[in-house]
Amino acid sequence: MALTSKRAAFFDVDNTLIRGSVIYFLGRGMYQRGYFTKKDISRFVLANLRFRLTGKENKEEIQRFQDAATDFIGGHNVKDIEAIAQEIYDEYVSPAMWQGTIDIAQALVAEGVEVYLVTAAPEDMAVVIANRLGLTGALGSKAEIKDGTYTGRMNGPLLHGKEKAVAVTELAGEKGFDLTQCLAFSDSNNDLPLLQCVGHPSAINPDALLSLRAMAEGWPIHDFRKARFIGKAISPLVVRLAALGTWLTPRKRRG
Repeated sequence: MALTSKRAAFFDVDNTLIRGSVIYFLGRGMYQRGYFTKKDISRFVLANLRFRLTGKENKEEIQRFQDAATDFIGGHNVKDIEAIAQEIYDEYVSPAMWQGTIDIAQALVAEGVEVYLVTAAPEDMAVVIANRLGLTGALGSKAEIKDGTYTGRMNGPLLHGKEKAVAVTELAGEKGFDLTQCLAFSDSNNDLPLLQCVGHPSAINPDALLSLRAMAEGWPIHDFRKARFIGKAISPLVVRLAALGTWLTPRKRRG
């Protein structure tokens, strides 16, 4: 079936475009710059771990993560965080990207397809990533801003699960995209609503449930992971907790 020109592609970010979590990298970068203490980050880190490892649509866990994800930027100047986001992209996000996913996204851009990132991470950070990769734009969780400062509250729902499909459907209505001609890419079974709201879904680095679903549905599967057997031998929780040690390295002093 030929695709029309009025189409778009939607990419999940965590573990689809990058190895790991955008909000983890943002929090790590802010901690290294002295924006908060070890005590301040504990609730955020635990909420992030629990949310990522449950793999379930659990309202309580989503709420905990949502609260923690907005609390840690609350009270900070928007322009300061924007500047830090650029640095964090270079230091942590860019080196963690899957080149194969970048190639797919940029090839679509070259074909004239509008390409958007869709993530539960703060939209401001997602926009930085999209701009640096030459993509069209990004949809993310919106943090409330008042008088140029983050309030620490959400402006709307956490962009997770079915909320991604809602956001994409709204964007399609605004832009005139025919969703039956659009594409979507994700690693997670939690993103089934996103994948199912377009006509051309694909799995990238899929988790076990999404891998089974993609094979059953005949969706394209792209897997850019190396030495996958290591992941079977080492608990994901151990890997994440080991990575957490990097938070405890000496921080840079704020000028």
